[in-house]
Amino acid sequence: MATTSSGGEAARETTDREVVISRVIGAPRELVFEAFTGVRHLSRWWGPEGFTTTTRTFEFRVGGEWDFVMHGPDGIDYQEWITWREIVPPERIALLHGESRDDPNAFESVLTFEPAGEQTRIVMHTVFPTKELRDEAVEKYHAIEGGEQTLRNLSAYVTEVVRERSTGHGPATAGETTTEPDTGQEGTVR
Repeated sequence: MATTSSGGEAARETTDREVVISRVIGAPRELVFEAFTGVRHLSRWWGPEGFTTTTRTFEFRVGGEWDFVMHGPDGIDYQEWITWREIVPPERIALLHGESRDDPNAFESVLTFEPAGEQTRIVMHTVFPTKELRDEAVEKYHAIEGGEQTLRNLSAYVTEVVRERSTGHGPATAGETTTEPDTGQEGTVR
């Protein structure tokens, strides 16, 4: 698969460095996209089965950062860091994800949100710096299974939000004012 870099110039082949995961979610793309925009959402679904997330800082804007820790069900903590490179509501999010701001092994991901009638097809296209880092992520950290579980958690979360909003008891909708701390937010992924 040929790709282009964020600058638009042709990039070299990346097939052996890629992981692509997709899922159709039974909710409109505006809502699926919204689930990425705030800690109050992310803390409820981000990560594979059994993980919880503690956010240190979060700012959803181009150039903004999400500094967080994923707590594994085995008691291991994973320091994580994301910077948002491109945000096109409700169509696309491009990000750089690593352990820290200066992580030489950070990988790039592009998430696309495609309308499919009343549903949304989300595609996570990740490119690692090297084939070896991609292979390590897949074999050691189970990146494909973890990505599939994360999208399954997202789907369950937005389904719950749709149900709750239909009864007037759900999380705030886009544009409503809410108060949420930028640090110390915790949530359990089910």
